[in-house]
Amino acid sequence: MTRCNCNWKTASELLAEAEKACCSLAQAVVRYQIGLTGQDEGTVRRQMAERLEVMKAAAARGLKGDMVSPSGLIGGGAKLLEAARREGKSLSGGTTARAIALAMAVAEVNACMGRIVAAPTAGSCGILPGVLLSLQEEKGWRDDVLVDGLFTAAGVGIAVGKQASLAGAALGCQAECGVASAMAAAAAVEMAGGTPRQALDAAAIALKGWLGLVCDPVGGLVEIPCVKRNAIGAAHALAAADIALAGVPSFIPLDEVVTAMVQVGRSMPPALRETGEGGVAASPTARALMKGLLERK
Repeated sequence: MTRCNCNWKTASELLAEAEKACCSLAQAVVRYQIGLTGQDEGTVRRQMAERLEVMKAAAARGLKGDMVSPSGLIGGGAKLLEAARREGKSLSGGTTARAIALAMAVAEVNACMGRIVAAPTAGSCGILPGVLLSLQEEKGWRDDVLVDGLFTAAGVGIAVGKQASLAGAALGCQAECGVASAMAAAAAVEMAGGTPRQALDAAAIALKGWLGLVCDPVGGLVEIPCVKRNAIGAAHALAAADIALAGVPSFIPLDEVVTAMVQVGRSMPPALRETGEGGVAASPTARALMKGLLERK
């Protein structure tokens, strides 16, 4: 595989690379990584496969429900969701219900100080594996298909990261769970056989749905509402992927959505950017929870 231009900074430039080479976004990102690191394709793909295994292990651990976060507020939620799904009680059903449970499982492992893959951040780590692993189970896809999906997701993450911040402290949770949802949507589209353009449409559709999302962790902990936002982000990504695969365009290109995200994020007051001083973190119940935790210490 030949190397590609390592200087692209936007989603449109990544798309141009893929269309020029008549390849998928995943293949273009593999070529990018080869050019960036000087490693061969086998090494690059093997390293990504290792990250997939970490995701699988985190999901499996989270579903056991035997972990509790240091605060005692998080742990066991994914197990309850999975039990409801297995018992036929889930309203969403099918792939979406499984994605929700898996996403929450990985996010709970993060909250409980377990090993996860930041995708793109630790606080949004459950969305991408939730989507990929649930689709693998539903479609019977091999691991190499998911590895390609991870490269597609990485391409979206790189493009956003080069133009904006991926930190909730800078731009709110739209830059964490929002970008994670965009990454997962693009990955799902390419794994399902969609075009690079459709994949980026899915990413744009997903990110548009998260614009304005504040970062308001209760007590400054990546637990409430963060873990549940991962579950919602997985379902959101699957919806965006379905829209794009059906042939519905985003109309607003991903790069322009990223620009809007930056503008929105910069207009947020500090209280809504990971300080734990605004949003649900400032609610009476949140403050009571934190007061109780402090009194127990």
